[in-house]
Amino acid sequence: MKKLEIKWMSLMKKQSLILNSLILFFFQIFIFSSYSQELKYISGKAIISDGDTIKINGEKIRFGGIDAPETNFFGKKQFCYLDDLEVSCGNQSKEKLTEKIGKNSVRCFIEKNKDKYKRYVGECFLNNKSLSVYMVRSGFAFDYPKYSKGKFKKDQDFAKYYSLGLWNMQFEYPWIWRKKNR
Repeated sequence: MKKLEIKWMSLMKKQSLILNSLILFFFQIFIFSSYSQELKYISGKAIISDGDTIKINGEKIRFGGIDAPETNFFGKKQFCYLDDLEVSCGNQSKEKLTEKIGKNSVRCFIEKNKDKYKRYVGECFLNNKSLSVYMVRSGFAFDYPKYSKGKFKKDQDFAKYYSLGLWNMQFEYPWIWRKKNR
């Protein structure tokens, strides 16, 4: 009799485990299907506009939470200074991103709202690594506190500490430079 009870209890535990697994499985499908309607992504080959903006499949995407020097802001280029040498830091930033992406495909997770220039805003990844983190950590873009809530501050502190990229030059933050050059 005891063997029969033990077998029956074992069978009940297996059935309970299977039932719980099925419930969890369907719950995950439900959750992810509702997220997929909210989350949007764009992927493909990127054309680099500057150090924080790319175009994929004809769609302009601005990297959210970071800011890079300007390559062409209403016809003006942003410059930085290395000793007495004037450097087109907007072009340097663009070249750094171009070099990083190469001919690889990029995947961008897009935020709900576009920016004031009607560009998509998102975070883009190359081989599951954030291009925003890369640009800030290498010193060719900056954490943009107005929009980032400090998300990239540690990466910026790293670049600043080691004088990487633009941190070995005199520069104005792009948001300050744009305000002066409108």
